[in-house]
Amino acid sequence: MFTLPPLPYANSAFGDLISSETFDYHHGKHHKAYVDKANKLVADDKALAGKSLVELIRSSSGGLFNQVGQIWNHSFYWQCLSPDAKAPSGKLAAMISDQFGTLADLLAKLKDEATGHFGSGWTALLLDGDKLKVKSYHDADCPVKHGDTPLLILDVWEHAYYIDYRNDRAAHIEAILNKAIDWDFVALNLDGKGAERADQKG
Repeated sequence: MFTLPPLPYANSAFGDLISSETFDYHHGKHHKAYVDKANKLVADDKALAGKSLVELIRSSSGGLFNQVGQIWNHSFYWQCLSPDAKAPSGKLAAMISDQFGTLADLLAKLKDEATGHFGSGWTALLLDGDKLKVKSYHDADCPVKHGDTPLLILDVWEHAYYIDYRNDRAAHIEAILNKAIDWDFVALNLDGKGAERADQKG
């Protein structure tokens, strides 16, 4: 059975930036619902027993894909956030400088991509060979479905921000990018192990 992973911080850790109420609904209800629905679908098909999230994401479609894709996306997303955000350093900082010029330029590109994404979905910073790449995914689609290597993912579904920011997605994305990204976690994903960190066995 898949499980709801605990948040890696208290649900009050971000103050007004991401409220406790948002975490209660986003993690405690939305994310949990994906876990519960995925478990029911897997239980109804014995051929799926024991397969991991990534295995199911890569082999499924329709309703099951939507649930397991969203479990993976959210499990990775929570790890991308930190109430004690620091600037990128080391190899990651050098890559950002070489490719985008400044961190502010990268953040502007991510913000434009996330706020310009039509409808629900996710915006990601990927490692594409030895380069950084910004890409969006619609609805429950996710990087591991396409063999992409995620470094950072941003949730642009309305349930991620509507309690705190109402319909102002841009304000939410800007606040997250400038004050809540765990750049140490992003840097760790340069080794290509991001998918493993959000995966789990059924």
